[in-house]
Amino acid sequence: MFKNKMNEEGQVIRNKARLVCKGYSQIEGVDFEETFAPVARMEAIRMFLAFACSKGFKIYQMDVKSAFLNGELKEEVYMEQPEGFDLTAGKDLVCKLTKAFYGLKQAPRAWYAKLDNYLQQQGFKKEVVGSNLYIKIDQGKLLVALVYVDDLIFASNNDEMSHEFSQSMAKEFEMSMIGELSHFLGLQVSQTRVGLCISQAKYLKDMLKKYGMEDCAPMSTPMTTNCKLSKDDDSPLVDATHYRSMIGALLYLTATRPDIMQAVGMVGRFQSAPKQSHLLAVKRILRYLKGTSNFGLWYPRRSTLTVTAYTDVDWAGNIDDQKSTSGNAFFLGDCLVSWLSKKQSSISLSTTEAEYIAATDCCTQILWMKEALKDVNICTDQPITVYCDNTSAISLSKNPVMHSRTKHIPIKYHFLHEQVVEQNITLEYIGTKEKIADIFTKPLPREAFEHLRQKMGVISLSSLKFIHKDAVEQGEQLDRGSSYAFLCH
Repeated sequence: MFKNKMNEEGQVIRNKARLVCKGYSQIEGVDFEETFAPVARMEAIRMFLAFACSKGFKIYQMDVKSAFLNGELKEEVYMEQPEGFDLTAGKDLVCKLTKAFYGLKQAPRAWYAKLDNYLQQQGFKKEVVGSNLYIKIDQGKLLVALVYVDDLIFASNNDEMSHEFSQSMAKEFEMSMIGELSHFLGLQVSQTRVGLCISQAKYLKDMLKKYGMEDCAPMSTPMTTNCKLSKDDDSPLVDATHYRSMIGALLYLTATRPDIMQAVGMVGRFQSAPKQSHLLAVKRILRYLKGTSNFGLWYPRRSTLTVTAYTDVDWAGNIDDQKSTSGNAFFLGDCLVSWLSKKQSSISLSTTEAEYIAATDCCTQILWMKEALKDVNICTDQPITVYCDNTSAISLSKNPVMHSRTKHIPIKYHFLHEQVVEQNITLEYIGTKEKIADIFTKPLPREAFEHLRQKMGVISLSSLKFIHKDAVEQGEQLDRGSSYAFLCH
């Protein structure tokens, strides 16, 4: 297999060739038992970046050369002789593999087991709630590493510790030190003195070109406020394969563009039988992205590490089944690290019930974030604040009286009340205009949309140099609020 490895600008930086066996010909239960290979969740990656940025750590990246060849097989595996490699005296012979090979079903798992064993031997502690974050603490020196298959990013408060780690990894696995993190899993990362910005500008440019939208007229919002899509409208059907391709491309873009999450979630509900009206809504999103192609997610440096969350619901917003849409936003300090826009699985009879269900789903994510922070010695003993604009849902979380208006709510959603009683979570009221989760539930007017987009930290990359210049002139680091005030000005 021949492959060209490219950088974030699309330029070829390395020509790669590797021998690959036919892994699809393996029979399950015969020559492999398990194919699961742990990978980091996208919100875990953003939490890592937010943590390193808040501490002022410089983030570095390493790449493993031929990662899967480092894995060790537990089974006896044979493969055919590669084409052009036949032995004249033994054409009926096969190759017996002693180590993992590209194409084998168990190769990713074998590689991860090898890497995991080595890191723990070097004194690293594996994250409790995940399996891809490794922490090493030695006499006040901290090093945090995140693994995603053959890519590894790490940050430390000690330059000597970072150098020793990179040297030992390169010696053990033949890894190349790429340098400061700038491109990871298709994400472009810009590290500056005042913060960090994550974007997918190159990916967005290629996507617009692929779907013939590079010269389209830009729009100010991804969806009109009166947009009500339905599966039963009278518009003609369109090519489902092309439609699904566009939805898949947009879903990957939501990794750094939370401002399109609600719109993409809405158009993604019609992939089984898309119609012309649905395709026009998708093109509207692309036209909005055309006008904001240089936007990214901004993480200010020296931010606090306090977890806060916002929750909201669009009650009975779906015109086909009358189900509600939940929207949640999770901040680590001033950094938006996780978000959600999802249609609820049941029909709610009131706004209170819908908000209560959304807050319960928000609670589960918060507990995961809380446990993840404990792994890096950040204890959050204080209750984590969840902001909600429904006073009835807040009252119900404190005292779930089972009267006629709430007795039908499933018991599993009263998990929220348990967490409030145990003082892990506290619900507080916030006005609708300042509720960031509102952008994940329904289309908003332009002014409200742009206001919440700024509060999330989605800014123009061209503004970064002005933020940096302003911080230097003032001799101080800008937090998220100061950055927004400067950008608005």
